[in-house]
Amino acid sequence: MSTSADTPDSDDTAPEVPGRTIPAPRSAADVNRDLSTQLRRAHRDNRELATRNTKLVELLTASRRKLATLNEQLEQLAAPPSTYGTYLEPTPGLEETCAEVFTSNRRMRLAVSPLIERSELVPGARVRLGEGAQVVEVCGFDDSGEMASVTEILEDHRALVVDTTGEERLVRLSGPLLNGGKPPRPGDTLLVDTRAGYAFEVIPKTEVAKLALEEVPDITWSDIGGLDDQIIRIRDAVELPFTHPELYRAYSLRAPKGVLLYGPPGCGKTLIAKAVANSLSERIGDGSRSYFINVKGPELLNKYVGESERQIRLIFERARELAGEGRPVIVFFDEMESIFRTRGTGVSSDMETTVVPQLLAELDGVESLSNVIVIGATNREELIDPAILRPGRLDVKIRVQRPDRAGAREIFHRLLHENVPVAGDPEALIDSAAEYLFRPRPFVELTYLDGSTQAFHYHDFVSGAMIANIVDRAKKEAIKDHLAGRTNGITDEHLARAIDAENAENEDLPNTSNPDAWSRITGRPGSRVTGVRVLEANA
Repeated sequence: MSTSADTPDSDDTAPEVPGRTIPAPRSAADVNRDLSTQLRRAHRDNRELATRNTKLVELLTASRRKLATLNEQLEQLAAPPSTYGTYLEPTPGLEETCAEVFTSNRRMRLAVSPLIERSELVPGARVRLGEGAQVVEVCGFDDSGEMASVTEILEDHRALVVDTTGEERLVRLSGPLLNGGKPPRPGDTLLVDTRAGYAFEVIPKTEVAKLALEEVPDITWSDIGGLDDQIIRIRDAVELPFTHPELYRAYSLRAPKGVLLYGPPGCGKTLIAKAVANSLSERIGDGSRSYFINVKGPELLNKYVGESERQIRLIFERARELAGEGRPVIVFFDEMESIFRTRGTGVSSDMETTVVPQLLAELDGVESLSNVIVIGATNREELIDPAILRPGRLDVKIRVQRPDRAGAREIFHRLLHENVPVAGDPEALIDSAAEYLFRPRPFVELTYLDGSTQAFHYHDFVSGAMIANIVDRAKKEAIKDHLAGRTNGITDEHLARAIDAENAENEDLPNTSNPDAWSRITGRPGSRVTGVRVLEANA
């Protein structure tokens, strides 16, 4: 039996636990290292929480914005429908609070919201009306609607217009036409609201622009070959009055009002008219340019009564406006016989009974045509009304004939210039082509009423356009041979093949069913042709 003296004192010694190691005491460096690691981990967790918080704030902001948009849309769906109108003018005496507005086919005096900028309220502007019939928003100007043509510009920013039915209306010009916009002029097409009485915009599709090309062509006299006599006559008739006006005044001689160019098709009538405009712009001397208004006859035709006459008035009104600047204006009527035929020859509408007098009134009416020259071109001169051709209207009549051998050489010279590759001597090439083109070769035989016959050759129907087409054919053949490595440039053979191909295509073109038409072609209008026979059709 043990005694108390044998039992160890609990205060002096700790009890020993089997298998357990008592850790060594930690140093201060280890403790600091652990604290630094925990601090870095806390900073990282803090940054992650801040990033999540930022994303959450952005998500809440986007949700709030979307919710506000949805609420606004719900309010718009619940709002009553808006009415639109046209702002006319401020109310006299109440300019800051009221306005005159055209809406629902009536003129009304409405209150203006104080939130609207008064500078935006321009006459003719489209405005939106609130539930209480007050102006709450300015919505710009109308960009669609009715169209009308301007006939006259009046004072106080007003214009006299004609709609598609021919009814005249008086409208006011709105803001875009007054503040930096394109000012309208007679002949322009305007976008209008006839009920509100305002015009908003000049539409680029104007009637005069469709019919007229107000620019000077780049054709010069040197571009025309084989028409030396005709060029001298038209330069004397057209250029002298503008280059030497003092001599015309000294001799009390007035400039001709018009020139008629007539003759077979493809012989240079249109080129001469273009060269006249170009030459005038160069010879005036003060650096100004002339105007060339190219009127295509068939485009003047209109199915509505009075429309063709109105377009003729617009063309001459535009010509007078341009001539008022002191520069010459050329009004060129191409295919003149298509609209100014002899009166009384119409089959159905007999339109020429009113169109021809309209042209006559413009040529020698009470309104002067100073600095304006009318040039007409036609290949059916016998169809034009004689009243137009009398002296004092179309004073100068110039026949543009088919080129002869020398004229054909000049045309070949202008087409085969030094920039075109040719094989051999260019002069010899041109001489050879002209000789081959004018070699005797029967084409058609005409039988007249008295029994006599007359044979025409291929060279009797040569024209400048035909020679240009022959040169184009030869150029294509030369290009093909150049690609194949056979030749380099245009040769005699190329031109000969082109001439034969051109003649072969024309063999089927003569009109043998109407022999009377050949009396005009032959230059013997008094001799009636009873029969036409094509010669060497298969040669």
